[in-house]
Amino acid sequence: MLHPSYTDLMNIANSEVEQGEQPVVNSRYSIVLATAKRAKQIIGGSKPLNEDAKISCPKPLSIAIDELASGALKIRGED
Repeated sequence: MLHPSYTDLMNIANSEVEQGEQPVVNSRYSIVLATAKRAKQIIGGSKPLNEDAKISCPKPLSIAIDELASGALKIRGED
């Protein structure tokens, strides 16, 4: 498997949410939006948050997914 599953990414994104609180990510759509937005930032010239990520996966979307999976990229809630 090249990338973690959507379920794994949702668990990582919601890992800091206390029990009983509203999860930050409720659907796969949220994961897709967050990684696509980060990939656009990388295409626009932003440096990868994990320097070794660029070496292992040269595509911007793969870098964004790797950043989310490693915990370097955080998804914020709407409030």
